[in-house]
Amino acid sequence: MKTRLLSMLAVGWMFLGQGTSRDAVILVSTVAELRHAAADAKPGTTILIAPGDYTGGVLLKGLHGKSGRPIVIAGQHRENPPRFVGGTGVQISGASHLVVRDLHIVETRANGLNIDDTGNPATPTRHIVVERVWVSGAPEGNYDGVKLSGVRGFRVVGCRVERWGGSAIDMVGCHDGVIEACRLRNGGDSAVQVKGGSSNITIRASQFVAFGRRGVNIGGSTGLDYFRPPVRETPAGRRSEARAVRVEGCTFVGGGAPIAFVGADGAIVRFNTFYDPDRWVIRILQETRAEGFVSCRDGVFEDNLILFRSSHWASGGVNIGDGVAPHTFRFARNFWYCWDDPTRSTPSLPTPEVGGVYGVDPQITVDEAGVVSVAPTSPARRVGAHAYSR
Repeated sequence: MKTRLLSMLAVGWMFLGQGTSRDAVILVSTVAELRHAAADAKPGTTILIAPGDYTGGVLLKGLHGKSGRPIVIAGQHRENPPRFVGGTGVQISGASHLVVRDLHIVETRANGLNIDDTGNPATPTRHIVVERVWVSGAPEGNYDGVKLSGVRGFRVVGCRVERWGGSAIDMVGCHDGVIEACRLRNGGDSAVQVKGGSSNITIRASQFVAFGRRGVNIGGSTGLDYFRPPVRETPAGRRSEARAVRVEGCTFVGGGAPIAFVGADGAIVRFNTFYDPDRWVIRILQETRAEGFVSCRDGVFEDNLILFRSSHWASGGVNIGDGVAPHTFRFARNFWYCWDDPTRSTPSLPTPEVGGVYGVDPQITVDEAGVVSVAPTSPARRVGAHAYSR
């Protein structure tokens, strides 16, 4: 009966007996049908989008599920996702308890997938899951693959972003979120950016290949009007672009600087693998200098594997700008290896490292896809992404 209904109706619905709920499943095959189904969606509704090409520029507002009964917007077939082509991609404004899954957003004129709080910091978008979304071809300039603004309590899982201008995943004023198992390659300015007062964000078990200038930009430069919560609500001396950010279990191949602490207040970078960065492995910078903002401080860099060549290594691998507090950074148990000249493996760090290893061959291989493999007998087997466990 279920298969028959879905195949016979362009927009069809049915009730699924799950406990005491009666949740609609709606199949759509045009943008107009998608908008109509979204406008009528109730907690527990699933909207399935048939395979095919759809014109980009889809705006969906006010999608509110409930705990345990989210609204789901998903491609009908995981292996053949619907393609939203051109325009402004897909934008979702003012939502809660929402799952977005199995979409392909292609060659947009602006951001690919945009999820926001309608510009009102008092009503954040909450409890969002973005899963297996593929964005390819955001334009040059400040245009992102996935843009999250004013989102609290979210997960971005198993997504792919390729060829973007600004950031692959950009978070402005976002809190309590996880980016996990994503693949980001062939980028523009940065791969992941966490700024605008964002806090409690974890970037985990993801792959960054040829990501552009910065891999994870922990902080950044945000206009004061765009902070969430508003700057005035945070006491002077506690304001920052980003706070309590973790980067763990990730692999970075190429790119300018895999990690940039930029006006950040407390961030931990642990159990990552960095292979062949173009210039530095770390930057410590301050871009937002407004009154009441802390100097970039309290970064932790530990249990990482760093593999580099001497011709792509400047300033001992660490770039430190002015207006920062480098003496508050801590380094421990990192494994550093310059493969073309092991005698140059020791980095120039702002504070002494505890338990670091320098100039020892880690016995690694790297395939064409950027996958770094470490031999079971490697002296580096206890550090890096391969050694990460939650």
